[in-house]
Amino acid sequence: QVQLVESGGGRVQAGGSLTLSCAASGMLFSIRVVGWYRQAPGTQRELVATIVLGGDASPNYADSVKGRFTIYRNNAKNTVNLEMHNLRPDDTAVYYCNAQTATSRRYWGQGTQVTVSS
Repeated sequence: QVQLVESGGGRVQAGGSLTLSCAASGMLFSIRVVGWYRQAPGTQRELVATIVLGGDASPNYADSVKGRFTIYRNNAKNTVNLEMHNLRPDDTAVYYCNAQTATSRRYWGQGTQVTVSS
């Protein structure tokens, strides 16, 4: 089992910045990919960014966040963070952390709300 807890959400004005953190616990050795997803009211959950743990693969980003968001791993804290800059009102959503294991089992956190006002 893997447990994920997101933090760092909040309310900012357009152009502002936030850093989300996904803290993982449990069977950490089984995790291969960690991703951040988001879901705005009335929409489907969408991929924001993913990072492969281990290896040289580059992170993957949705086109809408490229150049503004950065996903990275903090090994000391067992977290995967999402650094967000130049936030826009359409970034408003609940942001979820997802961990995928080598057997393709997926775990989700409870989500953290990000609200960007214009």
